Amino acid sequence: MKNIVILISGTGSNMAAIVRACSRDDWGVRFGARIAAVVSNRPHAGGLAWAAQEGIATAVVDHKAYPGREAFDLALAEEIDRHAPALVVLAGFMRILTPAFVQRYEGRLVNIHPSLLPAFPGLHTHERALAEGCRFAGATVHRVTAELDHGEILEQAVVPVLPADTADTLAARVLTQEHLIYPRALVRLLSGGVQKP
Repeated sequence: MKNIVILISGTGSNMAAIVRACSRDDWGVRFGARIAAVVSNRPHAGGLAWAAQEGIATAVVDHKAYPGREAFDLALAEEIDRHAPALVVLAGFMRILTPAFVQRYEGRLVNIHPSLLPAFPGLHTHERALAEGCRFAGATVHRVTAELDHGEILEQAVVPVLPADTADTLAARVLTQEHLIYPRALVRLLSGGVQKP
């Protein structure tokens, strides 16, 4: 079985989209894959309760309980490794990971970012797109490397920037596309449509 471990920090809307796609499209039969666990760095992340209601194992590795990034990442990796993951999926996981953590899961670690990378890596992507006068925005699923928001692009979706857009309205439009392209990228990975680097 190809185990997928999803990391979240908040409500987990992308996590929920992935879980629904896994169930709806029968990833277990098609790819021998399942969502093995959802792990959060925040004890009160809303997505944990949702995942538990779906019968998915959940865990918390609270970053505030560790003296530094390295110690947290080591504890997080130990929790992840309990599930022998084929893929580790960052879905709104609001932590910058250490190079050692990234290397540990090289080729298996993926993320989604709310911009058309390589444009606007990092935070405040929608505000920056509006400030630059962009006519289009979007989202990118990519492999995670030690360089922030820089890995191989696996999937992208484009949305128009409308004249009356605010950062919030643009974010909402992009999010609807994130929910479509993240499961699609994972299907490609699970089916061997994208080779490991």
